[in-house]
Amino acid sequence: MSHDHGLAARQAELVAALVAGAPVPHGFDLARIDATRRALLRKRAGEAATAWPLLAASLGAEWPRVFAAHHAGREPSGALREGWDVASALHRRGELGSAAGAELAEREAAFRYDGHRPPTPRRLRRLRRLLRGVTKLTGRR
Repeated sequence: MSHDHGLAARQAELVAALVAGAPVPHGFDLARIDATRRALLRKRAGEAATAWPLLAASLGAEWPRVFAAHHAGREPSGALREGWDVASALHRRGELGSAAGAELAEREAAFRYDGHRPPTPRRLRRLRRLLRGVTKLTGRR
């Protein structure tokens, strides 16, 4: 039982080092850990680019670097949220392009997001969508 606990603790330390900026656990190759960190950040950047295509396109080849600068050492929080965080940071600095700004405005209209808790759909938008669906089903306008 204690061997399993020790292994679980080592695995947790490794995961924290890879995605949350924790120190590299003793006995692991720093160069390999750094390469894996970069690969995981590239994967997350790709997922966020899928969720935020206009944002990623507006940054072009700089997207992975901008994403990594914002999220390196932070635990993953999902593509929607991570892209939102990048878009919001660029917006605050006045560096968000018009297409990406429109994408952010669309997300802000559809979801509530306070920068801390996961985004949640806005109720009014859900109600409108539901009413449109009912209207289509009943044939009424």
